[in-house]
Amino acid sequence: MLPIDRSHLYDGQELALECVGEAVEIPGPVGMLEGLTACPEKETRGIVAVILHPHPLYGGTLNNKVVHYLSRTCNLLGIPSLRFNFRGVGKSAGHYDAGRGEVEDCLAVLDWVAGRRPGFPIWLAGFSFGAFVAYQAASRDTRVERLLTVAPPVNLFDFSVAPVPRCPWTVVQGQNDELVPAKDVSAWLAGLAAQPERIDLPADHFFHGKLNLLQNALLDRFQLQLGEEIPNAKPCRAFSPA
Repeated sequence: MLPIDRSHLYDGQELALECVGEAVEIPGPVGMLEGLTACPEKETRGIVAVILHPHPLYGGTLNNKVVHYLSRTCNLLGIPSLRFNFRGVGKSAGHYDAGRGEVEDCLAVLDWVAGRRPGFPIWLAGFSFGAFVAYQAASRDTRVERLLTVAPPVNLFDFSVAPVPRCPWTVVQGQNDELVPAKDVSAWLAGLAAQPERIDLPADHFFHGKLNLLQNALLDRFQLQLGEEIPNAKPCRAFSPA
């Protein structure tokens, strides 16, 4: 369990963030999963992103503020995104499964997304517990072209259950993280055969007061790597079938 004693720490209500996008229902392994899309004005990259929320037992949902900012960052890059609630969260069916069933939820969502953006490479991102799930899913699904893990909780969950993903991978870590110490993340990364890119920020676990810093750091890194946008890009399309 997490070394915290407040169930609302991940609830995302601090900024009163508005959920804007298309509400979708996704067939999952144990029932329907609740999702929310967010789209840029135009899809200029030919990429789609899936973003995973933090710990369900501590208030983690698709409305979490870090997850919201990751979605918005993707949109600013010209990439449509999908956030969804793991099993047992919000309107999603099922019960918490300590990361095992949540990986299966993620793989089902990747199938659903691939069916609605055929041929699009998928970016998979996760914050905290979501990073643990994303790491495992990226190791199993070759459609994931890029992995982004924010504050991966290597001191709380066993990341050795999955091999290092083969896709490009970026780790974002707050140097003042009170739940996932930066030294623990550094020690874990040092023992891996393949090293990810790393972005270190002067932030705590929840990125209080640092969300714009997080967003700008990711924009700077990925805009440089992505290069030119697709010319004559089309407006963003709905995820759900007409």
